[in-house]
Amino acid sequence: MKKSRALGVLIGGLVLTSLAAAGCSSGGGTAASAGDGEDSQLVVGISNTLAGNGWREEMICSIKAEALASGQVSKVITISKNGGPTEQIQDLQNLVSQGVDVLIVNPSDPEKLNSIIAEANAQGITVVAVDSAVTAPEAHVVTNDQVAWGELEMRKLAEMIGGEGDVLYMRGIQGVQADIDRDTGVKAALEDYPGIKLKEVWTGWDYTKGGEIAVQEFSAKQYDAVWTSGVEYTVVNALKTAGADAVPVGGQESNEFVKQLTEGAQGVIVTNPAIIGGAALNVALRVAGGEDVERDVKLTPEVFTPDENAEEIANLYIPGQDPTFITTTELDGLTSFTKDQLLACKGPGE
Repeated sequence: MKKSRALGVLIGGLVLTSLAAAGCSSGGGTAASAGDGEDSQLVVGISNTLAGNGWREEMICSIKAEALASGQVSKVITISKNGGPTEQIQDLQNLVSQGVDVLIVNPSDPEKLNSIIAEANAQGITVVAVDSAVTAPEAHVVTNDQVAWGELEMRKLAEMIGGEGDVLYMRGIQGVQADIDRDTGVKAALEDYPGIKLKEVWTGWDYTKGGEIAVQEFSAKQYDAVWTSGVEYTVVNALKTAGADAVPVGGQESNEFVKQLTEGAQGVIVTNPAIIGGAALNVALRVAGGEDVERDVKLTPEVFTPDENAEEIANLYIPGQDPTFITTTELDGLTSFTKDQLLACKGPGE
């Protein structure tokens, strides 16, 4: 797949900065090189609290792929199940008890995991929060910039409809930090577009539910655009089901949405790479190896529209891959796995 130039420049800058900037020490052991023996390699634990979600599953696959490609990891242990902070604390205690050297945590809360993170750090375990931030000073944080994500999508949709109109505002899960951050970005964009009115609905980041809501909404009213928090391709289908006029739809780079835009659908892609999991492990291995790494690594999303970026959108599509698969497959300087390793979703020893 063609590499994304703007993101590559950004990541390259982040990596160079990370090598020079002093970050908080996790106390982790020294990472093994690919040539070292099994005994000196690292065990990685993953804690995920949204099981069955395609984006999260791809995040886990990217961690496994990076572990395999690095040559520094002997085993990846994954606990993936639905739950809140109480359940996640138990999962993290479980992983610690299994002797992990690295913890990659998609946190259910920014503060309530701090005590277990501190305990893990005290035992020499490197902890990296991915996708959402934690306030624990012992943890490194690797995230997509969700405030920018929400703002960029709303600004582009506003431009596409002439700066005014009715927008169906399809949010994710109430109270989740990524949704809160995106809403902050949306509100910032709307300060420049007072003529836009929002109808807010909640999708739970569920593609099926999002499509059903869109059918109901467009059967009752014609909107001028749809801002989605990641249920985009079923919304495009819903417009046809409801017999509505085609309007611009915003979302992330899911495989089917990419295909729809190449086939004439109106809309905007704002990248939200699920492979940020692999980037989090990349950071963790550097920290465990003794490098001073910047604590907060944040990826700025890119924006693609069919009118302005037809070639880039075409290059994002992966034939035969699942409709919900997020099609960014590499991050310059922060992932080292191949596309085939990502799609195989196999860690060391699997």
